[in-house]
Order: sequence, then structure tokens, then C-alpha cells
Amino acid sequence: MDINKCYQILGCDANLSDDELYEAYKTLRTKYQNDRFLSGEEGNIAAKKLTELNDAYLFVVEYRKDHLENTDRSQAFLRIDSFIKAGKINEAQIELDKFDERNAEWHYLQSVVFYRKNWINESKKQLEIAMQMDDNNEKYKNAYDKLCKQINFNEQAKNKASQNNENWNKSGNANFSDGGSYQEPDDMMGGDACADYCCRLAICNLLLNCCCNCQ
Repeated sequence: MDINKCYQILGCDANLSDDELYEAYKTLRTKYQNDRFLSGEEGNIAAKKLTELNDAYLFVVEYRKDHLENTDRSQAFLRIDSFIKAGKINEAQIELDKFDERNAEWHYLQSVVFYRKNWINESKKQLEIAMQMDDNNEKYKNAYDKLCKQINFNEQAKNKASQNNENWNKSGNANFSDGGSYQEPDDMMGGDACADYCCRLAICNLLLNCCCNCQ
């Protein structure tokens, strides 16, 4: 159904409060309930209008409920984003855990939180879920591509370092994060600036390891 047409059937506009909407509905419902007992075509028209009125009211009520839930969800996501920007990763996780219904954006934000915890594989899995739920979202695709590039870089750095240092950490959880401030999510998931930093840090680690081995 069309929401604007529903408001027309109810004889009101979208600016009315829920209580005002109900009063408008109740007034028309009473009128049609009385008119449907009229003889002839008038009674039939009133009966049809009553059915139309009930359907329109139920549709508007559900529409408003869904809109309110979407608004609340969006505000919650903005709150989580602000926590991440402030480096409050635990607070962000607490807010994420409050959701019963988890959509694509939820999984995307969870991937960002996992990334900040340096749980790279878990971050990748969450991004994959987000893309499955919303396969046309360019933000998720760009983040995933950048994260895959960083994972490949980490593997290359690990392989190079392992050739020079037998004590290299075999866990695969090489931590190249600087613990700095949160950036925009698409950069957060492995943007060029992050890759440049990782290169510099990996090179420093290799040099340090070589120095230690030469002693």
C-alpha cells in the first residue's frame, strides 16, 4: 500500500501524533459502521470504506513502528561509531551486543571493532556477512578489498621476517596497529595510509630482528 494514500483515506496527514491519528480513525470508523446499515448502495459503499479504513490504519501504524525502529537503530549505530572514534572499543562492543536483530550495518561495525582489537580474521568474517546481506553496498566492498590487501601484506611481512628470525611469532596475529585515532570506516579497514604505516613498521621490525641476530 502507498503510505500517502493511507493518510488520505484516514483524512489526515503525516504530522499528526499517534493519538491524533487514532482519533481521526475512530471518528471515521464510527461513521462507516453506522452507514453500512443503510439500504442499497450507500450501505455497500460504507462497508467497503470501513474495510479500506481499517487496512489503511493498520498499515500506517506498522509503517510508523518500522520507521521509529529504523530511526532508533540509526541513532544507535551513530553512537557506536562515536565510541569507536573516541577509541572506546569496549563501549562500542557493549552497544553492539544489545542488538537482537543484526543487519548488514551491524556486522560492518562489528568488523571495525574486531579490526581495532587486531582480530583480523574475525573482522574479515563479519565483513563477508555484511556483504552477503547487502551485496550492493560499496562501503562494505571497499573495506573488504582493503582488508584483504592488508592481510596479504601481513602474510608477506611475516614470511620475510621468518626468514631472518627463527623466533618470529607463528600465531599469524602480527600487530601493525598504531592504536591511533579512529578514521573513516573505509580507511579503517586497511586504507592506503594504514598500509604505508604497516610497511614502515614491518621494515623497522625486520631491521631490529637482523640487528638482534647479528649480536
